[in-house]
Amino acid sequence: MQINHDTRCALDDVVDLLNTAADGARPDLLVSVNDLRAYVERNSLSDVGTLTQEDLDAVRSVRERLTEVFGADDVRTAAELVNALVAEAGTTPQLTDHDGYDWHVHYFAPGASVAHHLAADGGMALAFIIVSGELDRLRRCAAPDCRRAFVDLSRNRSRRYCDSRTCGNRLHVAAYRARQRESAETARG
Repeated sequence: MQINHDTRCALDDVVDLLNTAADGARPDLLVSVNDLRAYVERNSLSDVGTLTQEDLDAVRSVRERLTEVFGADDVRTAAELVNALVAEAGTTPQLTDHDGYDWHVHYFAPGASVAHHLAADGGMALAFIIVSGELDRLRRCAAPDCRRAFVDLSRNRSRRYCDSRTCGNRLHVAAYRARQRESAETARG
């Protein structure tokens, strides 16, 4: 699957936002305006002014709605969720070249809130995934103790873990040790 740089960045922003939500033993990482500021800085979101509690509440709401897209049972449901999210954000596609980046498209209106920024750009990135027939690339980690979101951009759609160096490696090591124990028990018994 080929996606342009802007779409990839927007998808990364969506995934990072989804992964701020509490999950099992992992606490919610987006509970204060400072947390939101850190998210904005980490993802280099442009054209974001002073952040407030209202912004935090709105971004948390967008996060819930994006979570629904990742959990959608079918394409039609995902499309309806994305359509509503993008429409409410008041998308205003606009060509821009800023901060050393070549020409690209912002889907959020100039001066939009950070929530509308995320809903518009993230919603459009997800729309491109849906239009490409690639909804199944929106995934959750297969590790039983991790449900982090990710977008499988591998050529053969084989990615199963949010991070192969952590979750994937941990499960492969556990499976190897289980096979070793089973082999040792068989040899003794």
